[in-house]
Amino acid sequence: MASHRDSSRYHDPEFEDDSFDEPPSKSSRKRAMQALQDLGAELVALSTDQLKKVPLPDSLFLAIREAQRFTRKDEALRRQMQYIGKLMRTVDPEPIQAQLDVFRGLSSAEIARQHRLEKLRVDLIEDEKVIETIVERWPQVDLQHLRTLRRNAIKEREQSRPPKAFREIFKVLRDLDAADAAADDAGEQDNDDSNRPEHS
Repeated sequence: MASHRDSSRYHDPEFEDDSFDEPPSKSSRKRAMQALQDLGAELVALSTDQLKKVPLPDSLFLAIREAQRFTRKDEALRRQMQYIGKLMRTVDPEPIQAQLDVFRGLSSAEIARQHRLEKLRVDLIEDEKVIETIVERWPQVDLQHLRTLRRNAIKEREQSRPPKAFREIFKVLRDLDAADAAADDAGEQDNDDSNRPEHS
């Protein structure tokens, strides 16, 4: 059966404390839903062996397997794909996307980075002291925002709500890590420039 992660425990509807977040526009919601539909279609296109390697809750795994049994594109398949799209809105897509990236042959470094950030996110939810590790690595982090996201992610899990804050934590960590990588690259470029011999 498909493997599971803590994120599969996070379910439906909206996130309580939106004081720091503007409500999404109708068009952005539509784009987000279409992206999840597309992700679901990618999952349906996988082989059985590949699908078993993707971290999915049982309900989504079984719905995808059911869609794979259809031999032609008809109304029944369309309804099943709509159902898969609905289920996709109840899970965190990041680990799913990371595994699809593995199948596409993305760099091992990028995949390792994704997994490292996912683990840091789960560790943060489980233990507030992990914030100290994050601050030590990224002093520029907005602590108040991160603490608020953590509290709301815990509420989401306890109340079976969709993982909105949980996803946002990953985005925050990813942006911090990307900024670090960009700074490192800029520093290496400066060093290369300073080591180049000057020409008269």
